[in-house]
Amino acid sequence: MITTAKRLDTVEEYYFSSKLREVRQLASEGKPIINMGIGSPDLLPSKAVVDALILAMQDNNAHQYQSYQGLPELREGMANFYKNNYDVVVNPINEILPLMGSKEGIMHISLAFLNEGDHVLIPNPGYPTYTSVTNLVGAVPVFYDLKENTNWEPDFEALEKLDLSKVKIMWIGYPHMPTGARGSLQLFSKLVAFAKKHKILLINDNPYSFVLNDKPMSLLQVEGAKEVALELNSLSKTYNMAGWRVGMLLGNAKFIDSVLKVKSNMDSGMFFAIQKGATEALKSDSSWFQDMNTIYRKRRVLTEKLAKKLGCKVYKEGVGLFVWAKLPDGIQSAEKFIDGILYEKSIFITPGTIFGSNGEGYIRFSLCVTEEKVQEAIDRFTT
Repeated sequence: MITTAKRLDTVEEYYFSSKLREVRQLASEGKPIINMGIGSPDLLPSKAVVDALILAMQDNNAHQYQSYQGLPELREGMANFYKNNYDVVVNPINEILPLMGSKEGIMHISLAFLNEGDHVLIPNPGYPTYTSVTNLVGAVPVFYDLKENTNWEPDFEALEKLDLSKVKIMWIGYPHMPTGARGSLQLFSKLVAFAKKHKILLINDNPYSFVLNDKPMSLLQVEGAKEVALELNSLSKTYNMAGWRVGMLLGNAKFIDSVLKVKSNMDSGMFFAIQKGATEALKSDSSWFQDMNTIYRKRRVLTEKLAKKLGCKVYKEGVGLFVWAKLPDGIQSAEKFIDGILYEKSIFITPGTIFGSNGEGYIRFSLCVTEEKVQEAIDRFTT
């Protein structure tokens, strides 16, 4: 009898993978589903980006294997993006590694730095992939609390009371997913100092910088951050290119080289035309972000109205692609709450519990829904 690897016992199928099957089934039965659950941008990349991809398809080099480190012009574009938007200088030769989406970077980093039994600090609530990947590589998740009364930022006194002797990696992500907390350079400075003190690799997952956020920040802006930190970033939300799978990892050359050892054994390079399109996207000026955020701002206003219809209290300070909202008092289960709405009103909203125990009592709305659809959702609670 053939059995699966024991590592599969440590993880479940990704929530959205299973839940969206249920949502699709309801849609196939004729239910008028409005999906406000997943953060997959419905807006298009710019015409210049698509044109660059199409043109690149005709290049003689387009259909060959590509460099594991990406095209030089793509790395240059990423370096310029960081200089222009964060005032961070990185060497495009050896301090940037293009990725097939930043999600794969979480696995590559974990494989590069974690041994079985190493401990990993993971935010609660936070992106579920940090936990699943930690389990898959045989490391041990150690959750640290983020709560609304501390603006969804770590409690350093509580962190210092943990047994940190086996901690190898600490995951953070600001702007925070799922809450939208901005973070600050002061917070980043404290985190870098904490990482240096305890010899921990600090990794900031930073794909939401430019969505409804007038103060984009990078962990690498902190002096000395490169000594202990890496940053993941992505074109998915910033340039409406989620399906293109273009991310990047930035940090000192030694760390990047370690991750490259893993990556070079996992793929054969990113498709040439996608790299060319991504390079063009990175040239976009501030008008791109302004136009995109004009749309998202209108959607957020309507989504907050919907949350109010449900009796929820919105976290107003949030930025990024989601609206985080606290459920009314007396609601015992976020999952039962959203399932009731799904089956009674055909609206799918994400329960906060999938992001950790501190997500209980909260729900998350995606802004990847047209104004017309959000208004329709509102109307379903008034008719």
